[in-house]
Amino acid sequence: MQFAPGVRRYALPPVLAAIVAAVASPALALGFVALAGFVCWFFRDPDRTRPPRGIVSPADGRVSLIRREDDRIRVGVFMNVSDVHVNRAPIGGSVDSVRHEPGGHLPAFSKSAERNERTHFAIGDVDVTLIAGTIARRITPYVDDGDAVGRGDRIGHIAFGSRADVLLPASVDRDDVAVERGERVRAGETVVARVDGRPTDTADDGPGRREPTTDGT
Repeated sequence: MQFAPGVRRYALPPVLAAIVAAVASPALALGFVALAGFVCWFFRDPDRTRPPRGIVSPADGRVSLIRREDDRIRVGVFMNVSDVHVNRAPIGGSVDSVRHEPGGHLPAFSKSAERNERTHFAIGDVDVTLIAGTIARRITPYVDDGDAVGRGDRIGHIAFGSRADVLLPASVDRDDVAVERGERVRAGETVVARVDGRPTDTADDGPGRREPTTDGT
């Protein structure tokens, strides 16, 4: 199984604690082993099969907001603790910028989350924002300015949280949005918007890139 980078940082301490505790308390050691297993499960990074067309979700989870901002539409996906937390590019193209913005760590589902720590990715005419939450306090980008990504490629990871937004191109109308609030979506697979209002239109897949080798380091 493939894991997101950083898994060793969180899984190794309970493994070491289990070894130490095994002498005095096998039950406690078993608890530490279970904790390590949970961490590995949380950092799982399964492969995904992108659809042939459309702008895809940047995250696994549930659609928590759909709103218009000036001439564009924002779709937000809330990731709970059981979701895969590896994030993917909604379209293909060149990464124009990756920008970190410090902030708070309030619940990602609240209105106050607009002031939370976040990382912005500009990819062509689509913007992706990874937002930290109460537990999620580590956002790890996989890409840098100028990198080329294919639609559905891995672009980052939020440890233990929380929300991912995609700001759609100005050409996308509300009728083009293919999801509704409360709907479950999968990163890189679920189409969140049709291009030019036609289900058969394709989002730019870009030149593609080799995805990072996530060996758990």
